Amino acid sequence: MRTGLPAGLPAQLAALRKDLAMKKPAWVIDKERARRAAAAETVWLFGLHAVRDALMNPARERLRLVVTKNAADRLSDAIAAAGMTPEIADPRRFPAPLDPGSVHQGAALEVRPLDWGGLEEVCAAGPAARVVLLDRVSDPHNVGAILRSAEVFGARAVIAPARHSAPETGALAKTASGALERQPYLRVTNLSDAMTRLQKMGYVLLGLDGAATLALAEGIAEADDRPVGLVLGAEGPGLREKTRDTCDALVRIPAAGGFGSLNVSNAAAVALYAASVPSS
Repeated sequence: MRTGLPAGLPAQLAALRKDLAMKKPAWVIDKERARRAAAAETVWLFGLHAVRDALMNPARERLRLVVTKNAADRLSDAIAAAGMTPEIADPRRFPAPLDPGSVHQGAALEVRPLDWGGLEEVCAAGPAARVVLLDRVSDPHNVGAILRSAEVFGARAVIAPARHSAPETGALAKTASGALERQPYLRVTNLSDAMTRLQKMGYVLLGLDGAATLALAEGIAEADDRPVGLVLGAEGPGLREKTRDTCDALVRIPAAGGFGSLNVSNAAAVALYAASVPSS
């Protein structure tokens, strides 16, 4: 019997139908791809301080250490503690694949990104719990500075979307001055979803907006003893509409003059300080 189809095509079509019937849902495939990509990703940290802290962090998966003789001497205790065998490099031909402008001080360490765990686990609510949420803050220097402030003021985590925000990089780690190794930095798939989950955990979310009528101190006072999430947007565009709508309230940092503004890392430090001071 003639089908009018090329020889072998019916069998190929049948196999394709079988494959489609057995195919995993798209969201499962996307999740598996993201997991494989994350596992393959590595980061080069640089600078004596950042490298030392990563060497001393037992949670870090360390892959390759490149140092000059001088840097190896200065990091000898941390290298010994990590149990690594460094590659001694000529400072004139430093082989680590860093950006030309990176001030590496003769030390570079290849690592895998840290896995801090899930949102509910890391941000478990409590009377003094504080978290920082960043809406598309992509400058690694700003995020590094925010991590430092978050560590100083005891924030449970700094939370940012996985896309359109600063990933772990050497520049971020160097600006964080060691805080990247100690301060949870959670990258989430969807920021508004993470905000909703925090609200279900009891958090009051305060979005910083220069045009808000409510002062920061008033917003924190109204939260009483509930955990607080401080939500900051990128410089220029600020908070996205969806992020603003998800916040429980919008607050501003009062300025003494007729016009005044802080960059996002300074605003985060001020907000964290205000949120850490016990109410009288």
